[in-house]
Amino acid sequence: MNFLVLIGKYFFLMKTVFSKPVKRKIFWKRVLEEIDGIGINSIWIVSIVSVFMGAVLALQVATNFESPFIPKYLIGFSTRETMILEFSSTVVCLILSGKVGSNIASEIGTMRITEQIDALEIMGVNSANYLILPKIIASVITFPILTILSIMLGIFGGYMVSFFTGIVAIPDYIYGIQVFFVPYNVLYSIIKMIFYAIIITSISSFFGYYTQGGALEVGKSSTNAVVASIILILIFNLLLTQLLLL
Repeated sequence: MNFLVLIGKYFFLMKTVFSKPVKRKIFWKRVLEEIDGIGINSIWIVSIVSVFMGAVLALQVATNFESPFIPKYLIGFSTRETMILEFSSTVVCLILSGKVGSNIASEIGTMRITEQIDALEIMGVNSANYLILPKIIASVITFPILTILSIMLGIFGGYMVSFFTGIVAIPDYIYGIQVFFVPYNVLYSIIKMIFYAIIITSISSFFGYYTQGGALEVGKSSTNAVVASIILILIFNLLLTQLLLL
């Protein structure tokens, strides 16, 4: 029963979130602020993880492709496909759920326990719309860009490790990242990232918005938001893969 109540509260909150903003000028200013906080501030972690993951993928594939009958260009091909199909969308979002999701939940949760949200309601402001919708829009805009950045940096990481270690000739690696390329796979990754963006921001905002108590409860809300986001990302990863690729 508690689970059904939780779902009902979530959809009721989302109905309030997606209402018409009172002042468009203030609303779009908030969106720009959230783009900076959610998207731009996440570039560094996405970049570092993607470069090293691309390098590790290239090394692992090269280690397992020791047979002379397996063409070396498959190292570049495998690195590209892994980055596009899974890592740069799903794995990156699992990382962002910890960074972005916990930050959103703690931010809104702190506003709740310090009665800032109550003050907004007293002033006649739709607090859910004002606080949450700009975060959702900002994440939907920036997360697909982070996906493209992750793909490029992951491939670059594989290139760099190939250059410095010689596990594969550079022409073979470049040929591998070009051969059998399917543009739809990039679109598939972007579509998944849009769904994940909505999941992370809305779930984290939900747990933060309904925080009750003190500082300890804010920490619990952040943890619950991250756990719930990760579970939903994995579920939607399975569903979207079946719908979009099979």
